Amino acid sequence: MPRLEALRNRLAEEDNIDKSKENVVIKTKGSKKSLPKPAWLKAEVPRGENYTRLRDTVRSLKLATVCEEARCPNIGECWGGEKGTATATIMIMGDTCTRGCSFCSVKTSRTPPPLDPMEPINTAKAIASWGLDYVVLTSVDRDELPDQGASHFANTVREIKRESPHVLVECLTPDFRGERELISQVAKSGLDVFAHNLETVERLQRRVRDHRAGYRQSIDVLQTAKQTNPKLITKTSLMLGLGETEEDISLTLSHLRDADIDVVTFGQYLRPTRRHMTVQKYVDPEEFRAWQKRAEDMGFRYVASGPLVRSSYRAGELFLKGMLEERKK
Repeated sequence: MPRLEALRNRLAEEDNIDKSKENVVIKTKGSKKSLPKPAWLKAEVPRGENYTRLRDTVRSLKLATVCEEARCPNIGECWGGEKGTATATIMIMGDTCTRGCSFCSVKTSRTPPPLDPMEPINTAKAIASWGLDYVVLTSVDRDELPDQGASHFANTVREIKRESPHVLVECLTPDFRGERELISQVAKSGLDVFAHNLETVERLQRRVRDHRAGYRQSIDVLQTAKQTNPKLITKTSLMLGLGETEEDISLTLSHLRDADIDVVTFGQYLRPTRRHMTVQKYVDPEEFRAWQKRAEDMGFRYVASGPLVRSSYRAGELFLKGMLEERKK
């Protein structure tokens, strides 16, 4: 596959970060000059025994991960894993989405290639070979399929649990157009965390997300998952820097708590290309800390908040440090 071939070629190059990329600039809306990337958005060079081991297995197993393909700034932390807790995010159901959100660089098509029927089994075998403690499964939207990929998602989880019962599985799912039977199918598959991203506040939804997505629909997806399986941890993420106000964020947090969402993460929106939405603001790390405290005070069970935080940021640590043990009591 061209996507995997490109990944293998990139990984065959030197592992050092290209220092020139630290000076990448992003234009804000209405500005004539480029805005230099703030110092707090520069990630450290990934290193460590676990990181090296997982990086090397990408080559041998020919497995596509969002961590590598998206050049996630947190790859060193997640793959390195505090106290050996390693996490990776794997993208299933192909690399072509049927939707087009203004913040996302994934390629789109109304008719993506067909699903690989062997992917659930092959993914499970690969994860077992990696020796992971925690895996995040994510995917593109597949609106053209009769079940929008719900059965494929569920089968992948079941195969992972069959092959590696100890591995904790988080599914970062599409919205399945809000169809409850499809959401429930994934929620009952044996996963540990059901995640679906709200992405932004209610006022900015139409500007940021595809017209088929929706604020209330996404909240209902998370509620349906929890109603189907009350033991699930439910999780969502918000990007900041898109033009949201303090009032917008506060209202969104209230809606999420009313829906009994357990986990929320905040991260800085970074414009992937010039064809995408411009960054309206680089949010200061102090503001991220303030939103973390606000969300914790509101009763969220876990909050990750920072400029480089992404939806699956150090997912293994956050889950293993208390949630699972609490559920087992």
